[in-house]
Amino acid sequence: MNIYSWNVNGIRAATKKGFQDWFQKTMPDLLCLQETRVEEDQIPEAIRAPEGYFSYWNACRKKKGYSGVAIFSQIEPDDVHYGFDIEEFDEEGRVLQLVFPDWVVNSIYFPNGGQGEDRVDYKLRFYDAFLENSIAWMRRGKHVITLGDYNTCHREIDIARPKENEKISGFLPVERAWIDKYIAAGFVDSFRYLHPTQADAYTWWSNRMGARSKNVGWRIDYAFVDKDLKNNIVSANIFPEVQGSDHCPISIELELPFPPIPIKSV
Repeated sequence: MNIYSWNVNGIRAATKKGFQDWFQKTMPDLLCLQETRVEEDQIPEAIRAPEGYFSYWNACRKKKGYSGVAIFSQIEPDDVHYGFDIEEFDEEGRVLQLVFPDWVVNSIYFPNGGQGEDRVDYKLRFYDAFLENSIAWMRRGKHVITLGDYNTCHREIDIARPKENEKISGFLPVERAWIDKYIAAGFVDSFRYLHPTQADAYTWWSNRMGARSKNVGWRIDYAFVDKDLKNNIVSANIFPEVQGSDHCPISIELELPFPPIPIKSV
């Protein structure tokens, strides 16, 4: 099973830059999108509900044209959740969860903390709510797979200029420490698991100063799985050659079937 994820920085803009051609060539089993920045009724039918896919969209209720996530799935889920049932986090349309018999997949656009201390605090509380939600699913016997824009580089290898950005949200010690906490709780960064020393592997580049052509980037888009799925990871990739957004797509391939979750792991 292959799952792709892409922060498209506006699905309507990405569509004008070749998104549909890329999607038709790639045809993943599931595609998670972030920062769609659109109401569902504003999307052309061919994009909103592509043939062969079940499609789900979650828009920001607080501010039009902001945030938003989507999932296209060739597999029909048992249930769909549009958040964590916590209003302050759900109102920005950052979460979509598809629930299957033995696993849950999340498409999440985690908050950016770049607008001040209050927003960093919001981001960290969102992180904790997400982690609690993930652990709750595992306690119910379901594996948890989360793809999206986490808006934080974990380690120095994940950012082109670590020293210049150590006081910038997205690479703050407190944000990076939360990813340590997340991993300690039993979750695996699939790309780093398979490529522990690969440098210069980024998923986002500023639109300024030719950052992308110089590969001055940040790896902030991830595919995490619970630790009991790590042996099912076949591949985890980044596709910097794909244009259309300031982010590039990522993917994870997982071998089926998934093993039962041992009670001791939760």
